[in-house]
Amino acid sequence: MARAIGIMGGTFDPIHYGHLVAAEEARVRFGMERVIFVPNGHPPHKKGYAVTSAEQRYEMVVLATASNPYFETSRVEIDRSGPSYSVDTVRAFDERFGTETKLYLITGVDAVLELRTWHEPEELVRRCELVAVTRPGYDPGCLRAALSPEMLARTHLLDMPRVDISSTELRERVAAGKPLRYLTAEAVVGYIQERGLYRTE
Repeated sequence: MARAIGIMGGTFDPIHYGHLVAAEEARVRFGMERVIFVPNGHPPHKKGYAVTSAEQRYEMVVLATASNPYFETSRVEIDRSGPSYSVDTVRAFDERFGTETKLYLITGVDAVLELRTWHEPEELVRRCELVAVTRPGYDPGCLRAALSPEMLARTHLLDMPRVDISSTELRERVAAGKPLRYLTAEAVVGYIQERGLYRTE
């Protein structure tokens, strides 16, 4: 039986428990040997704020995932020049692990709904299967309407425990002087405080 590897990409600005819960749920559900977190180097989609440096986001992911032996963090997108396209990342892991490894790309269902707008989406789903993280009660009809039959066949919905946390919320809390404790790993909280990230003054 081929081994399974999960790839979880994102801006992670900052990483929080919602990301970690989703990765662990996917790992267990699909029998993944490990989940590799891949911080974006140069996010191709324009953000509505100034993104924290790639190096700092990478370091926060390393801190947040250190206690889980099934998690690792990759610099593949940070060290690669140009936009961080998922298809290039999956291609790199495909070449690294070989045909005997089944790759899963873990991302939010909202992102999967935009799959047709991604760079080389057909090539992406040829090389990996998608795990679309959602909430209990999500209507799968939305996904069926947005994806081609070929894409849909390579996409799996994954309900996860309700964790209403977002990176945007964490940045806003820091700017407002509110605590982050119990929303992300303590090591990440300390990192943000030490480097003065997300403050407005």
